[in-house]
Amino acid sequence: MRPAPTRCPICQSEFEVVRLHCPSCDTSMEGHFALGQFSNLSPEQMEFVFTFVRCEGKINRMEQELGLSYPTIRNRLHEVIRALGYEPGREEAPEELDDETRSNVIADLEAGKITAEQAMRILRGEEE
Repeated sequence: MRPAPTRCPICQSEFEVVRLHCPSCDTSMEGHFALGQFSNLSPEQMEFVFTFVRCEGKINRMEQELGLSYPTIRNRLHEVIRALGYEPGREEAPEELDDETRSNVIADLEAGKITAEQAMRILRGEEE
């Protein structure tokens, strides 16, 4: 069985599933069904996802299995993330500030060089 096409070959609009069929009991259902986010992935991207899951998300194992470099695997992962409608790195937590930087922020605040609001932004990683 081949995967269902997700785009119209004429206008490139996204196909809509309107009929489902069970070959075992010959039951059919009609309606409007979503294909899901994974339908946005190309066959190559789907294979990448399967490999990623099989390797438990460990990029060093992916490097060995695919024979690709770390940057290439990261780039392909970012392509998959974008195809799923997300932006890579968006939900990453800000980097932890070291003790010296925190002390400097507090000293600047106490000296009146920055406002409390500016200090909070810096401590949250929102501004440098």
